Amino acid sequence: MQTECTPDLFGFEPAEGRAVVAAFDGGRVTSDAGVLLLARTDRAIGMARRFAACFRDGRAAGQVEHAVERMVAQRTFGIALGYEDLVDHDELRHDPAIAAALGRLNGRRKRCEALAGKSTLNRLEHAPAGEMTRYHKIGHDGAAIERLFVDVFLEAHAAPCEEIVLDLDATDDPIHGHQEGRFFHGYYDAYCYLPLYIFCGRHLLVAKLRRSNIDAPAGALEEVARIVAQIRSRWPKVRIVLRADSGFARDELMAWCEQGGVDYVFGLARNTRLVAAIESDLAQAHAERLATGAAARLFAAFDYQTLDSWSRPRRVIAKAEHTLHGPNPRFLVTSLAGDPRALYEDLYCARGEMENRIKECQLHLFADRTSAKTMRANQLRLWFASMAYVLMAALRRIGLGNTQLADATCATIRTRLLKIGALVRVSVRRVKLAMASACPWQDVWRDAYAALAR
Repeated sequence: MQTECTPDLFGFEPAEGRAVVAAFDGGRVTSDAGVLLLARTDRAIGMARRFAACFRDGRAAGQVEHAVERMVAQRTFGIALGYEDLVDHDELRHDPAIAAALGRLNGRRKRCEALAGKSTLNRLEHAPAGEMTRYHKIGHDGAAIERLFVDVFLEAHAAPCEEIVLDLDATDDPIHGHQEGRFFHGYYDAYCYLPLYIFCGRHLLVAKLRRSNIDAPAGALEEVARIVAQIRSRWPKVRIVLRADSGFARDELMAWCEQGGVDYVFGLARNTRLVAAIESDLAQAHAERLATGAAARLFAAFDYQTLDSWSRPRRVIAKAEHTLHGPNPRFLVTSLAGDPRALYEDLYCARGEMENRIKECQLHLFADRTSAKTMRANQLRLWFASMAYVLMAALRRIGLGNTQLADATCATIRTRLLKIGALVRVSVRRVKLAMASACPWQDVWRDAYAALAR
């Protein structure tokens, strides 16, 4: 129904005889009060401070309104809150909750806002890796950013781990313009990039943007060698296992592992020689399926060498399976001894969890938003999204470890703990965010705050 007063007042159906009206006149109100948890998490791991240290600021110090550290934190918090584009910050720069989380309520100059807008933040994404120019006075050190991911992982453990498993995978990052490095990928049937991800459990260690006209493991050996050296410099006795699908079962990578004391378990593409090696096991599985009416599987282990691509024989684990739809043999190659069934079902199959981590990065934190013109800018976009993932993973690990959201996805954490409406009251002595009293997750919010405070 229409109201009879100002056009800024919106009327709705009455409730128990009372008029229901709405207007955008609430004053300082935010929908992102949970950003304070992000700020507390950031202080716990020092992410924004150390990420900002990877950038070089060549601007005249006396004329700088927005410091790099605050800009880095603003961009990372924005992604974690669900704001994928830089243009969103032209409105977010007025948000009192984000300003309070970043420790700045007013600009240094009267004509400036407390936070940076899209044009200022855009300098971060286009920061050159080499010498700064007249128009690009903020640069970055890519190697330092890559080391930071591993440093955060190492510091997340109170004591050195005895064994860790590093998951490697390549995935598609579709592009829809004429960006640098644009190639068509036949498998994904699209123009895309082919970023390489390396995780250890829920910890992100590598997010490397690559062209898609390459083999999936291209550059993986260099990345693995780098992070293994960094890990072993802190944990010299740790046992490291690499785990990946058949795209990474390359002689160069396996030989490096064998020489460097790193174990591996990789999927192995099926071929006629491999299937012939388990012919009797497949026949037995078929007989069991006919007898029971259910799928049957057997496991075997044997030494195998390719005709020309491997430099030596290696141990292969085979799953001889017959389902209701027919034979389904699968194989993997490994440097590990032990029971074939356990290696396949308990160790190798667990790599599927990495797919969920990649989905969090790309779907929840916009790691696939690589629409800049240059690959350098798109790599920086990928790193900002990845740092947002590191921040959310730290909130989940430190703040939510003993709550019902301990295994929640980044999107669930955002909707339940970060997107909270609040009235912001600013006085001489304090800034108070009066959050919605009806928030259904306030007990978990309190627990997260207490855990982060400790």
